[in-house]
Amino acid sequence: MERKKIVVALGRSAFGETFPEQRINVKRAANTIADLVESGYLPVITHSNGQQIGMVHTAMREFSKLDPKYTVAPMSLCGAMSQGYIGYDLQNAIRTELLNRGIYLPVSTIITQVKVDPFDKAFSHPSKIIGRKMTKEEASIEEKKGNYVVEKEDGWYRIVAAPKPLDIYEIDAVKALLHAEQIVIAGGGGGIPVLEQATILKGASAVIEKDWTAARLAELIDAEVLIFLTGVKKVSLYYGTSEQKELDTITATQAETYIKEGYFSKGAMLPKIEAAVSFVTAGKNRKAVITKMEHAIDGLMGQTGTTIVTKGV
Repeated sequence: MERKKIVVALGRSAFGETFPEQRINVKRAANTIADLVESGYLPVITHSNGQQIGMVHTAMREFSKLDPKYTVAPMSLCGAMSQGYIGYDLQNAIRTELLNRGIYLPVSTIITQVKVDPFDKAFSHPSKIIGRKMTKEEASIEEKKGNYVVEKEDGWYRIVAAPKPLDIYEIDAVKALLHAEQIVIAGGGGGIPVLEQATILKGASAVIEKDWTAARLAELIDAEVLIFLTGVKKVSLYYGTSEQKELDTITATQAETYIKEGYFSKGAMLPKIEAAVSFVTAGKNRKAVITKMEHAIDGLMGQTGTTIVTKGV
């Protein structure tokens, strides 16, 4: 049986703020992935790492205070570490769930580097909060180092740029593993943003929006489906109000209209809708689905969730 390629973007609800919590949550994600495999899909999985990269960055920062000979870890290394330990938990949970169902498919995690444009305007307008809350004095020290900070109601936080992904350097490895019918975990947290300097890939002080990387990954492997597993069953207009209206199947053109009219929040649903539109309009016979993890199969069958197609609702 030739399996259909699908990119599965796991949101933060698939993980947790602590190691024990993550171990519990990834079992739920593994169950969903195994359901997809039983339904004839070959998944490539990407995932959130916002909380985890913040934990790693904060831990390394505090460690450097205890022993001056150790420096603060750059964002690229924090991204790599978060990809590694999330992938470790996730691939083991998926492997176990598949074997418990009598299915043998290898699962591999690829530490993924993603090309970004050094002239991306995001570098001039950093927006992503990273790490723990700081005092005013600590924020001042960060600014003297050349880092950006932002003041919120409860304190100060470091912020970094969120450039768009251009290319995925390990894409040939992903394709080779898919050809060998292996499940792949790649592009975790949007991937490690890197700048190409001759033969050197230099880590950028940034994070990439994971939903955009999921779409780029789906385009590069020519997947049939891109599914975002998030905290809501369906996408809604007027979310959280008495006029809330859930969306079933919409065209990319309708989605673009809703984007222009400002229906979706920047930090939550907007990047998913934008990435979905980018994916379905870049090829033929593609669809993107947004739903909760426990409704993944029903969402793919059109029984729930929000489906975005090129045309012809």
